[in-house]
Amino acid sequence: MILLRSALFFAWFAIVSAVLSILYLPTLVLPRGVIVQGSRLWSRTVLWGLKWIAGLGYEVRGRVPEKGVLIAAKHMSMWDTVALYLVLHDPAVVLRSSLRNIPFYGWYTWKAGSIAVDREGGAASLRRMAARARAAFAAGRSVLIFPEGTRKRPEASPDYKPGVAALYGQLETECVPVALNSGQFWTGFVKNPGTIVLAFLEPIPTGMKRREFMAELQQRIETATAELLAEGRNLLAK
Repeated sequence: MILLRSALFFAWFAIVSAVLSILYLPTLVLPRGVIVQGSRLWSRTVLWGLKWIAGLGYEVRGRVPEKGVLIAAKHMSMWDTVALYLVLHDPAVVLRSSLRNIPFYGWYTWKAGSIAVDREGGAASLRRMAARARAAFAAGRSVLIFPEGTRKRPEASPDYKPGVAALYGQLETECVPVALNSGQFWTGFVKNPGTIVLAFLEPIPTGMKRREFMAELQQRIETATAELLAEGRNLLAK
């Protein structure tokens, strides 16, 4: 039954993505806000299908941050980007520059005001990322980054990259850590029924030294994530 429901959701996802990508193509020449609304519609429609076809819902815990903060989230599956874009208010999402090369998806992320970063670009790439993040802040937007730079399987060893510390120092703002357990439920093609938990943790205040900030961020996210994974295991075992 899980495989059947996963297959039906995959079909739903593919159809919704194709239809909305084509319908919104003309809006690439319109103001950015139109694309933002279209992206939120896509996220909402995908999550609706995930709930009612695959039986996989989600729960948000903690205080969802307002505009103009740095948000650093654990990353386990594609669900994270879909849900966080909907839950947050128009965030500027930091993503790999290579994703901009994907037809439709790359065009829309560019128009929506994402922040592309070249992993191989070194210090120059970090400076460009920081400059684009400052511009997003100036427009009243929050910046969302996945500090490990890629999706990690549940229980995998953490590998936090320096980009998040660069943004924290450059933007001189508090940082809201985010823990989640999506990787237990959205496992590639298979979607296990249940409830994904997305937890916004207490903000890390401004002014910490780089090394202290990185240690604090990792400790908070990994501790909360371990608790959510234990909760998810109990749910999946029933």
